[in-house]
Amino acid sequence: MKILSAASAFPAYYYTQAELVASFLKHWGDRIPDGRKLELLHSNVGVDGRFVSMPIDEYPGLTFGQANDVWIETAERLGKSAVGKALACAGLKNTEPSAFFFVSVTGISSPSIEARLINRMGLSRNLKRIPIFGLGCVAGAAGIARAADYVKAYPRQYAILLSVELCSLTLQTSDLSIANLISTGLFGDGAAAVIIAGDECARTAGPEIIATKSVFYPDTERVMGWDISETGFQIVLSPEVPDVVAKNLGGDVDEFLGENGLKRSDIGSYVVHTGGPKVLRATQQALGLDDQALAVSWECLKKMGNLSSASVLMVLEEVMTNRRPKPGTWSILAAMGPAFCSELVLLRW
Repeated sequence: MKILSAASAFPAYYYTQAELVASFLKHWGDRIPDGRKLELLHSNVGVDGRFVSMPIDEYPGLTFGQANDVWIETAERLGKSAVGKALACAGLKNTEPSAFFFVSVTGISSPSIEARLINRMGLSRNLKRIPIFGLGCVAGAAGIARAADYVKAYPRQYAILLSVELCSLTLQTSDLSIANLISTGLFGDGAAAVIIAGDECARTAGPEIIATKSVFYPDTERVMGWDISETGFQIVLSPEVPDVVAKNLGGDVDEFLGENGLKRSDIGSYVVHTGGPKVLRATQQALGLDDQALAVSWECLKKMGNLSSASVLMVLEEVMTNRRPKPGTWSILAAMGPAFCSELVLLRW
């Protein structure tokens, strides 16, 4: 099983962190007595700017239904672009893939986005559709793992994985909790697509998927996720997230590597979800890594923020396009997310 390509797509609107802070302060006014605290929160998340789905002044007053309508339209448009670029990079026709995995946690639709793209892109009428909702940040890595399971069973087939996360459309303008204020500074919008090939496919140029592992941490439902009400998606973001990562990830990776006859010193590169500064530092602590080992993750966080499930796929795209390791290099692709849980993928370049 191999990853043939990874490609991204973004909305047309990009704002610097300073522009976004100014807009939030204008909207909230005297409900935030000390604007410097919001500026400090936004400056501490390590983000220079973010893509969003609409002009920033159009967000106040959106209902859940209106925001979700924008999510559907934008997800279709960005999904078409990302999948089209990934297929072209892999040298595949639109009709060649046999399965389509779609992951998101920032909007809902039925028919789901991958079904809508069959119409818009002329994909195969026999395409197996697997929409996955609710995994959050972990879904990029989990999607690769589930697609790998599919092509392992069908080694002559190709699978598409598409992630679209439009985090700005979950904005809760009446929520002044610390968790929501942090999320308004951290999360952005974007889409990413990956093409995975079975071992007997004609095209197999890319990192090999050697093994995958899922780890669930019991009784951690309130560490991260959504509370969903008539106003939409309200962030659940516990300060315990970095502690959960630091406590568990090292042992999980060691166990995973041991199952495959490897140890940490064998790993030459890491493709890690851009959770935020505290999460990336916790990851480095757990795995005994320096900043350089996760340099691509730090850079992606700085350029576009946390894109939930799409983030690790953005990191993968950058590594495959501009930072490809030497042939034979072992790599760990990893993400963590709601439940709380981790998803690990062992790659060989």
